[in-house]
Amino acid sequence: MPTLILVRHGRSTANTAGLLAGWTPGVALDERGTAQAAALPGRLDGLPVAEVVTSPLQRCRETVQPLLAARPELTAHTDERIGECHYGDWSGRKLAELKDEPLMEVVQAHPSAAAFPGGESMRAMQTRAAEAVREWNARVERDHGADAVYLMCSHGDIIKSLVADALGLHLDLFQRISVEPCSVTAIRYTRLRPFLVRLGDTGDFASLAPREEPEGGDAPVGGGAGAP
Repeated sequence: MPTLILVRHGRSTANTAGLLAGWTPGVALDERGTAQAAALPGRLDGLPVAEVVTSPLQRCRETVQPLLAARPELTAHTDERIGECHYGDWSGRKLAELKDEPLMEVVQAHPSAAAFPGGESMRAMQTRAAEAVREWNARVERDHGADAVYLMCSHGDIIKSLVADALGLHLDLFQRISVEPCSVTAIRYTRLRPFLVRLGDTGDFASLAPREEPEGGDAPVGGGAGAP
């Protein structure tokens, strides 16, 4: 079965503003995110990408644009099932404000029980994304062969949930996974089990350096902004 390259979108204006973007329209890449997207074709140079699938949201479409320009034989397929979690009433709100919401404790410690007001549950988010991957695996294998490589550009919580699915982890453990903006995660699927062969690879270790303000123990909902 194929190898899936999961790319989180580059850093967005919502990331730097500390907003939970969700499906809010008009959220674009910021200056760093644009540079991250521009570097993506070089990072993937030599990798025979057979198909590109993207979330319909602007920040993902902007992230894959340089890759598509560098490889004119590719066109991007849009799949809403790998779009961001529907955060409902939380969409567009400041993450600093949301941390005091009682639901946030559930999102952090028991995400399989978390459902966003006016939105969807995290369990439903994982299910739709995993179903999309399984359908695209079959399609890519049919059209390009069992050893094909294809790319999906999606969002932090979606990618983390797909990694948990591949590793056989309960969704309640997915907050232990971290994927930074424009990071590359690779999952090689086989008939009996997937293999996680890359996780959150940016080629940049700046985010590992100590920060002036230590991070708390909570996972950043939506994926976080990456290195400062």
